[in-house]
Amino acid sequence: MPVTSPDKVSLFAEGTVSTLRLIVYLAAAMIIMVIDHRGGYLQGFRNMASLVVEPAYRAAALPSEVVRAGKLAIATQSHLVDENRALKEALLLAQVRLNRMSALTAQNDRLKQLLDVQRDLGLGVQLAQLIDIDLDPFRHRVVLNAGSVQAIVVGQPVLDAFGVMGQVVEVMPNTSVAMLITDPAHAIPVMVARTGLRTIAYGTGSIDRLQLPNIPISADVKVGDALVTSGLGGRFPAGFPVGEVLEISNDESGMFAAAVARPAAALDRSGEVLLLQDLPQPMGPPVPEPALQAPAGDSSAISTPGGRP
Repeated sequence: MPVTSPDKVSLFAEGTVSTLRLIVYLAAAMIIMVIDHRGGYLQGFRNMASLVVEPAYRAAALPSEVVRAGKLAIATQSHLVDENRALKEALLLAQVRLNRMSALTAQNDRLKQLLDVQRDLGLGVQLAQLIDIDLDPFRHRVVLNAGSVQAIVVGQPVLDAFGVMGQVVEVMPNTSVAMLITDPAHAIPVMVARTGLRTIAYGTGSIDRLQLPNIPISADVKVGDALVTSGLGGRFPAGFPVGEVLEISNDESGMFAAAVARPAAALDRSGEVLLLQDLPQPMGPPVPEPALQAPAGDSSAISTPGGRP
């Protein structure tokens, strides 16, 4: 049986002395609490104790903080990926709409130019659209969405907003084929607008070149001269733009000059064209104007050769 050492005294040991010691300790604790509450003398001690204990708190909370931070990072990354994908789709859609609007604006401008040409010409014209092109490098031809049902006939001149494009060479019920002026088989009578010199412009097989051979060496032709239809041949009415002179050179014989011109029409870009229609020419003398009638009740009247009013 263990024997308790008389030198060791427990705070909670039985006896009067122990009870008195407990009371003294409680009283001292209450006094210290009151003094600290009144004057805050132990605030510095508590601050030092918190500095010592704080690392332990942080170490205990570290696992939960790591888990929370990981979840937040994963959720944030997923959200950013979804948001980035949505923004890319919205940007792509906006770009498509912008491109579509640009194309519609350009088409509207071209149609406005054609309508202005139609209004300025005062001629019978019909609007048509290009629906296909001939990819043969030696045949510059386009297919239009108008044919015999729309009263299209072979030989009708084809124009765009800038000048002569060619003429209709084949007609189907609802489509027609037009030969461009740059086709090697095409020739068009032209006139130099500045001097009135008449010559022929031939297609070269190049979409941006016309050939004007056999120009008299003494002819006044300069680079930059505008070429217009001369009206000869009865196919193209006079005065429509055909091209612009780019180069002038002498042929091998030295007796004639040859010129290279750039077509005025946008042959490789136009999507809408105008087809000129033949208008009936007036026959016989002009219709006389109606005679002036005198106002009712006026004694003065316009005399006629017969002497009757």
